[in-house]
Amino acid sequence: MVDETALRGLRVIDMAGVIMGPYACQLLGDLGADVIKIEPPDGDVMRRVHRREPDGIGALALNLNRNKRSVRLDLKTALGKRAALDLVRTADVLVTNMRPRALAKLGLTYEDLRADNPALVYCNAQGFRSDSPQANLAAYDEVVQAASGMVDLMRRTTGRPSYVPTTLADKVCGLTIVHAVLAALIARGRTGRGQHVEVPMADTMFAFTLVEHLGGRAHEPPSGPVGFPRSLEPGHEAFRTRDGYACILPYTHRNAVDFFDHVGHPEVMERFPPEEFQHRIGEIYAAIAEYTPMFSTDEWADFCAARSIPFSPVMDLDHAGEHDYWSEGHMLDIAHHPTEGDYRVIGEPVRFSATPAALRRPCPRLGEHTDEVLAEIGYTPDQLAALHAATRG
Repeated sequence: MVDETALRGLRVIDMAGVIMGPYACQLLGDLGADVIKIEPPDGDVMRRVHRREPDGIGALALNLNRNKRSVRLDLKTALGKRAALDLVRTADVLVTNMRPRALAKLGLTYEDLRADNPALVYCNAQGFRSDSPQANLAAYDEVVQAASGMVDLMRRTTGRPSYVPTTLADKVCGLTIVHAVLAALIARGRTGRGQHVEVPMADTMFAFTLVEHLGGRAHEPPSGPVGFPRSLEPGHEAFRTRDGYACILPYTHRNAVDFFDHVGHPEVMERFPPEEFQHRIGEIYAAIAEYTPMFSTDEWADFCAARSIPFSPVMDLDHAGEHDYWSEGHMLDIAHHPTEGDYRVIGEPVRFSATPAALRRPCPRLGEHTDEVLAEIGYTPDQLAALHAATRG
């Protein structure tokens, strides 16, 4: 058990579902915040994804809901809503991904809550800006990838308007929630006042996508098309080796000269003078691909390390837990859950010398801490009994 953590003493109300909001609150919990997850009567939907047992906790929830306490409330009942409001009065931060219309209907907007808790940092994150016509549209990760241009990038590289095969928008926006909340808390430390923080997913991903891909459109008038050529050129992929695949990435002209010297074809680089190297990267990818099968993955690893050429073998995710780098870094340790048995914990990548992040609590069962948390703020046994009786489902 870690006694000193970066966010010890901070109370966060997690009133979010699926991945984005719960991921943000997981990270805050890993850093030491007391995260109270308010769940509907049937729980967050992620509890039911990839279950090992019919009534067990889903695989995603085991990590997304670690370091949290679960309070089961029916916000559509008067007692459930009152309990939620009572908890928010004790909180430093509230994170929700409910759409504006739903928040207004439940009386849980920032304007509804700030009078009772003016120091509250209130963060809502939904698909589109709350002041836009799209504010109340349903928006999952794929919708945001399409709206923000990510799907267009896939079309430009693969010829098909497909989705990136990870919940990229949810996770990038989750990280954005964390840094936005922490910035608001720093501001509160100076002013004593909380504030409303909004993280629109489409806007966040649009800005994220354009960091390198705004390209020639950054100038006015445009100096060229959108896109970062190194990423969009054909052949921007892992190369086949004699016994597998690897990322072999001669990133500079010097790297490429060393590569083609090693494979016995120094004349290749005569076609690519230094001033043309970055502009003809697609041709260079094609030339590299001809020669990478000459050597095994391990042989390429040794050569690239010796010549400072960026390199990595392609990891098979099925075997990630067996890889020395990840096991030695405790990025996939095995932990024991009191009801689910052994499971793999996704490690904390950031290292703190004085306030390390840690797994302090396993994922709770739905509503496991309802009585405990509400008793801490003064609820009596009779009030708890009435609340449970009013909860549907």
